[in-house]
Amino acid sequence: MATPPPRRRLLLLLLLFVFSDSLVSTARGQGVGINYGQIANNLPAPSRVVHLLNSLNITRVKLYDADPIVLSAFASSPVEFVIGLGNEHLQQMTDPSLAQAWIQTHVQPYISRTKINCITVGNEILTGNDSQLISNLLPAMETVSGALVNLGLSDKIYVTTAHSYGVLSNSFPPSSGTFRQDLVPYIQPILEFHARTKSPFLINAYPFFAYKDNPGEVSLDYVLFRPNAGSIDPVTNLHYDNMLYAQIDAVYSAIRLLGHTDIQVKVSETGWPSKGDVNEVGATPENARLYNGNLINRIALNEGTPAKPSVPIDVFFFALFNEDLKPGPASERNYGLYYPDGTPVYNIGLQGFLPRMSYSFSAKNVILLFNFFVPVALFIYFS
Repeated sequence: MATPPPRRRLLLLLLLFVFSDSLVSTARGQGVGINYGQIANNLPAPSRVVHLLNSLNITRVKLYDADPIVLSAFASSPVEFVIGLGNEHLQQMTDPSLAQAWIQTHVQPYISRTKINCITVGNEILTGNDSQLISNLLPAMETVSGALVNLGLSDKIYVTTAHSYGVLSNSFPPSSGTFRQDLVPYIQPILEFHARTKSPFLINAYPFFAYKDNPGEVSLDYVLFRPNAGSIDPVTNLHYDNMLYAQIDAVYSAIRLLGHTDIQVKVSETGWPSKGDVNEVGATPENARLYNGNLINRIALNEGTPAKPSVPIDVFFFALFNEDLKPGPASERNYGLYYPDGTPVYNIGLQGFLPRMSYSFSAKNVILLFNFFVPVALFIYFS
């Protein structure tokens, strides 16, 4: 290929920077976040993860705890955190004094310098088999919310909980989405809590599971956001060209069936594993690349779902790193966009420089290359 003349090269470079800035704004905007899990023994120190997220221009991060090392490392950064109260704390959080003490210990010391806008109370409680946890969920949410009010933080931090997609008994067509009947007595008052506090309903949605369980019936193109015939909801006549949007609208329908139209649905987790066990069909680097990249492209359009076109989708990708100590099938340890050493799990194209990265388990330092314009690379490579 012939080398462009100097003026043309300069123009191409300027166009690249303008183009990259418009796409980087997608990550900086309200639609994209990342889950930062830490069930591993080989992750980089949080002080270095700050540099990685800065290079990715991601400013929304969801934790599963309130790790003080992470919150301190991100002091004065533009990153805004969702922090988590683990399932093991729910019973204690039904006690107002303990809930307030938790916030005074895990939130107040950091919030002046680190941005925290949400506390998730528990994760996927309602689809578990612990009846005590299920009973404690809403009281814990209410108590933590009340403690925030008492401490003058309720205007800065809202309270919610993340649900498995298994809370639905029916999701197709999307207009017929319904919650499991045995969970309605718990979900109904949770929805009333959301309506009263103006907090969102969080759902962990993984089209990968639908494809893995029925690869002969579920179109891979449909779940990966590739061109396909899609499906039409026979009730609303709305056309769906991907499964994730259909899943989100099914949740909206289930909420509406219980009498609420004023609660936003946000995706607290979604992603695709790059590796799995032999029976985990579709868990490949190529499919993970396509799913995550094509979803980022859709978010860049600032679009909503067919049933909620004026409400841009709000997504937290799962996850930042592969986590080697997670239990379960191989896929559970392979959802990361990055390996713990900081290299991309799959090719994301253009690369920039990230300062030396120290590991949390040793004093070893390494030089790593990262993509300062990752959204550009994703857009070019995935589209």
